[in-house]
Amino acid sequence: MTHSTMPSPALLAWAAKELGTEVCVAQARHGVASHPRENSRVWALRRPDGIRFYVKVEPEPLMYERETFALRHAVPALGAGHAPQLRASSAEHLALLLTAVPGTPLDSLTLAPAEELRAHRRGGALLALLHAAGDLSGPHRARAERALQSAADSADRHLRQAGDRLTPAEHRLVHDLAERLRDLPALPLAFIHGDARSRNLLWSRRPGRAAWIDFERSRFATAVQDFVPMSCGIWAERPDLRAAWFRGYGRDLLPEEQQALKGLAALDAVSCLVRGPAHDDPALTVRGRRTLDRLMAGVFA
Repeated sequence: MTHSTMPSPALLAWAAKELGTEVCVAQARHGVASHPRENSRVWALRRPDGIRFYVKVEPEPLMYERETFALRHAVPALGAGHAPQLRASSAEHLALLLTAVPGTPLDSLTLAPAEELRAHRRGGALLALLHAAGDLSGPHRARAERALQSAADSADRHLRQAGDRLTPAEHRLVHDLAERLRDLPALPLAFIHGDARSRNLLWSRRPGRAAWIDFERSRFATAVQDFVPMSCGIWAERPDLRAAWFRGYGRDLLPEEQQALKGLAALDAVSCLVRGPAHDDPALTVRGRRTLDRLMAGVFA
């Protein structure tokens, strides 16, 4: 999946120099590097020998720094074929040169129930490897330990932006759940993907292999933060997939993590209700409203 415009000549020249050969822009058919998004620019490149790579230009320096760090220091723990490998990076272009990864985004596939369960189980197992990767010490640990506090600090801003999209009762609930994040005991820390959802999980039907892509939001944080996208997404209607995921992950959530998940989901819901209309994304709005309704009804799990 690629961006609709051509990369600049300077970007192509950089990629060719790094690969040591001429490259051309290819129509991607195998080996997805990223899903389309408003600000991302991703192109499939092909060498004369037919081998494909991807060049990805990040929309801002922080995303470039995060993905570059992840691909160098944590993602290799997933093993060959389970994530892109970084061939080169350019701070000048905010660009990453990546190997192609086989598979199709999980949310683009229609799978038999048994295979869908298998894909989620493998996705969870890979995420467990990522969570255990990286050097969680010094400033990394301090940053991770502040993650829930930082999330709670964002609540008032999110609620102001949402305005009358929330009822007074919903406003109070989100505020209360966010405040509870401040009082939780120490939770398991991890190097998180940051956007662990179906569109970033690739699945190859044969041989049944999963892979993660798009690490521009990765960071050291609490492990539970990586379960918000799925909990607010497909798991809302498919608890069987949630169960398969955590079987692969190797453990279920601690009670304190489940409480944290509610607060994080509340903040995610408000963010969706703001960003959905702003970006003309009805699906995002629906996701936010569904999460908020579940929290209000006391059925979020």
